[in-house]
Amino acid sequence: MTPEPLIFHIDVNSAFLSWESADRLKADPNAMDLRSIPSAVGGDAASRHGIVLAKSTPAKKYGITTGEPIVQALRKCPALTVVPARFDVYIENSRKLMKLLYDYTPDIEKFSIDEAFLDMTSTIHLFGTPWDTANRIRERIRQELGFTVNIGLAPNKLLAKMASDFKKPDLCHTLFPDEIPVKMWPLPIRELFFVGHSAQKKLESIGIRTIGELASCNVDHLKPLLGEKYAVLIHGYACGIDASPVGEREPLNKGYGNSITLSRDVDEFDAACQVLLSLSETVGARLRADRVLCDCVCVEIKDWDFRSQSHQMTLNNPTDSTTVIYENACKLLKEFWDCTPLRLIGVRTTKISEEGYSQLSLFESEQSRKMKEMEKAVDHIRSKFGTDSVKRASFLKKDNIVDHAAGKGKHLPG
Repeated sequence: MTPEPLIFHIDVNSAFLSWESADRLKADPNAMDLRSIPSAVGGDAASRHGIVLAKSTPAKKYGITTGEPIVQALRKCPALTVVPARFDVYIENSRKLMKLLYDYTPDIEKFSIDEAFLDMTSTIHLFGTPWDTANRIRERIRQELGFTVNIGLAPNKLLAKMASDFKKPDLCHTLFPDEIPVKMWPLPIRELFFVGHSAQKKLESIGIRTIGELASCNVDHLKPLLGEKYAVLIHGYACGIDASPVGEREPLNKGYGNSITLSRDVDEFDAACQVLLSLSETVGARLRADRVLCDCVCVEIKDWDFRSQSHQMTLNNPTDSTTVIYENACKLLKEFWDCTPLRLIGVRTTKISEEGYSQLSLFESEQSRKMKEMEKAVDHIRSKFGTDSVKRASFLKKDNIVDHAAGKGKHLPG
């Protein structure tokens, strides 16, 4: 008999802040645990500049949200402890997590730096019941790695992800078909994966306020409002339907990308390029940290009406340079964007090769060599003193839409 599908979704609780806390406590067991006080990662408390990348549970009680400006968070909680981001620490913790998870199944899809789907269908019999296995994984992560996760158990990726978003932190939750009416349908429509603010407003305008109400609605009534493809997708999600497989196991360095959902719509080219620079900063840093080069750059956008587009180009020479990635990303954006207001911007690099095996350009200029050395020096300073220790001058303005190193990084499947 074919076993019933079983998917685990692993989600690190307040990832950047948890990893920051774990690293500090490892260095000094007597250090303050940032998770126990109102705290946030990102920006600079002294200059009141930047955005919140992660916040502690006590900080949430003050209404502090991810993505809001540091200055606004400090108004809500003047005693908020703000620490700079250290992406090298977070990347290393993510690697340790993935290594541990591979003890349980080879079928893992790394969804982002702090999330992963595990297809446990063919291996669960090796470890015991699904519930006991999930709890052992959760406890092992806490004891061996020093941070906590939520784990969702379900027959598909959508329901597993929804389950992992239930009560936090450090908990396991199930969401099987017979539990959907009680656990998922009473939730507000905004809690459904892939329902953004625009779709929420449209659905509420016709009286749909919960996931259950969306599930019971005739999908044909939704198509004129949301568009046929999107209407069918989220109606299926509301019914708990998701046929997408856990991605095949891929090398860690198949691709590197970053994207960010913007706090306000962007409809000016210069502002969009500022976002591309911020994303290129962290993409380039990750390439250099792994000592790999990319040969292809792709820009992805999603506009205010949730229409997605992407455009890519092959480079003349493999690179790990933030500057090269940024300049080509701007060229791509100019080629295919008509300035329709954007909600999301992403930069993706693929065709990855190891640094030592890539052919060097015979025409590399002295200026480009100096740029490489400068970027490596900046990486070293940031790894030692924090990401905010060195910033480009263009990010010192108070009205920037993003911080100088924003976005949620991903190792990409291709």
